[in-house]
Order: sequence, then C-alpha cells, then structure tokens
Amino acid sequence: MVDFAHARHNMVLSQLRPSGVRDERVTAAMAAVPREAFVAPHQQAIAYVDEDLPLGAGRYLMEPLVFGRLLVAAEVGPDDVVLDVGCASGYSAAVLARLAGTVVALEEDEGLADRADSALAALEVDNAAIMRRPLAGGYIEQGPYDVIVIEGAVPAVPDGIADQLREGGRLVAVVGNADIGRCVVVRRIGGLLSERITHDAAIPPLPGFARRAEFVF
Repeated sequence: MVDFAHARHNMVLSQLRPSGVRDERVTAAMAAVPREAFVAPHQQAIAYVDEDLPLGAGRYLMEPLVFGRLLVAAEVGPDDVVLDVGCASGYSAAVLARLAGTVVALEEDEGLADRADSALAALEVDNAAIMRRPLAGGYIEQGPYDVIVIEGAVPAVPDGIADQLREGGRLVAVVGNADIGRCVVVRRIGGLLSERITHDAAIPPLPGFARRAEFVF
C-alpha cells in the first residue's frame, strides 16, 4: 500500500525544492493536493514520479517539477482570477484553487472534464469551475484574467488567449514540444504584451494549438 501523504512530502523535498521550487505557497499547495485522485487507479502508485503521466485522449498530467516551476513563474496571488487552459482531469485546477481566489478551468475533452468535475467535487474544491470549450479560444466570458496557465506545450503563445490578460496579468506557457521547450512568461504592462523566457522545459504538446501550414510560393 502506497503512503500517498509520504509520497507528496517526498515530492516536495526531493523533486521540487532541490530544483528551485521554493515558493512556500506553491510547495504547500502541491503538498496538499492528492495527485493520485486525478489519475486512473492503475497509475496511482506512480502518481508522484517525476514524469508526465498519460490520461488518454493525447493528454497528460504534467510532471510535478515543470508544473511547480510554471506556478512560481506565474506569481499567483490569493485574490487572483486564473484561467487554466487544458486542465485535463483537474489536478492543475485543484492546486491553483489553493493559490488563487477563482479558477476558470478550461477543458474540451468531455471525458476528462467529467473526471475533473468529479475529482474536484470529491475534494470539496468550491472556487474552481470546469468549463467545456475548445482550448484554443480561451474563455473570454470570465476575463480579463490576472493569471493564465497553459497546461501543455504550444508552438507559440496564442495571441487570442494572451489578449484575455488584464493589466498587470501574467500568462505562463511552455513554448516548444516534448523534446525541447522554454517556459515563457507574458505580461501585460501599459496595455502592451511583453515576453521573457525564464527556463528550459519540455512537456507533451497540448492538442489544438498546432501551427497552421504556411503557403510557399
């Protein structure tokens, strides 16, 4: 029998903190949310390994270290309204709900959205809502947002989603693919968007964000 509380403790001590995730709010949130509740029963014993876990439909539970570093870069405040793009089975929404005031968790796969709803309800998370909508469009109805987190690699920061940031807002995403990528932070300052790279990261791509083919003459 796996001691999941002990596994969460070890995740923080051996994976997160030695690799630079030392924000106490982030580590406390990740130590409190049971990752095993967001994967299939046969995956629960490996829920805390430092790798991406497949959830089906081409989607993954992001490895803890990459997710933790994204959260640190996002600087989520306790009153922030967060858009979580591609929440999959809901783990990211549950962690963000401990950091923010409100989480709008976007998911286009009905099966994953249903799993997320069930898991969040079981954990009595009452400040995160699962919205069923194509990921690439974001969710402008509840915007603008203080923070936007994109839960998978994208070829470029989507303009339509970045436009949903409020003044002073931050968007974090891994730009690249499963082999090579970089964490990019986009900020809206004075009405303009600026980008900076914070660190290297590699995670599986998020479906629906592939570059459009360009015509060659």
